[in-house]
Amino acid sequence: MPSVATPPREASATTALRLGAVALIVRPLYIATELVVAAATTGGYSFVSDSVSRLGEVACSAAYCSPRHNLMNGSFIGFGLLLAGGARLLARPLGPWATGLLVVSGLSSVATGLAPLDQDATLHAMAAGPLFVAQPIALVVLGVRLRESRPRLARVLRATGAVTAVAAVGFVLAGEDGAASGALERLALWPVLFGVAAVAWEFRPRRHHSVSARP
Repeated sequence: MPSVATPPREASATTALRLGAVALIVRPLYIATELVVAAATTGGYSFVSDSVSRLGEVACSAAYCSPRHNLMNGSFIGFGLLLAGGARLLARPLGPWATGLLVVSGLSSVATGLAPLDQDATLHAMAAGPLFVAQPIALVVLGVRLRESRPRLARVLRATGAVTAVAAVGFVLAGEDGAASGALERLALWPVLFGVAAVAWEFRPRRHHSVSARP
C-alpha cells in the first residue's frame, strides 16, 4: 500500500525545527574551544582567575600571549550565530520571549567576538553585557513555559537561571581582575549551554513511521 506523502509546508517546518535543534544541541562544544585556546597561551592562564575574554586578546607581550585568539573570537561569533539562528528556527516551541532573549544573547556573543577586550575594553563590555542579562532570564522564562509539560526540566532550567544570574552579578562586581572572575564568568555561561541544549533535545522533531493509505 502506498504511503501518505508529507505536505511540503509541513516537511519544510520539520526541517527548520531539526536544524534549529541541532544548532543548539552542538553548542556545548564551545567549551572545547576555550580549552584548545587556553592550552596555547604563554605567560600563564587560569580558568579560575582569568576571564574568557583574555583568550581573545590580540596583542602579545612578554607577560602574556594568546596566539590562538582568532580561534577564540571566531568561536564567539560562530557559536553566537548558532544560538541566534537556532533559537529563531525553534521560535514556535520556545515562545516569543525566550526566542527574543536567546537571539539577543547570540548577537551579543557575535559582537563580543568582533570587539576583543584589549582593543577597546568599553566596546567589549557593551557588546558582552546583554549576554549576561538575557541568558539567565531566558532560562527562567523557559522554565515557566515548560512547567506543565516537562516539570522536571522546568525546575532545572529555573534553578540554572538563578545560579547563572547570581554568577553573572558576581562576575560584574568582581571585574576582569577579580580573584575568581574566571570561575564566576564560566558559572554564568557554561550551564546555559547545557540548559538550552536540553530544551532543544526535547523539542527536536521525532521521526515517525509513514502512514499507509488505505485502498
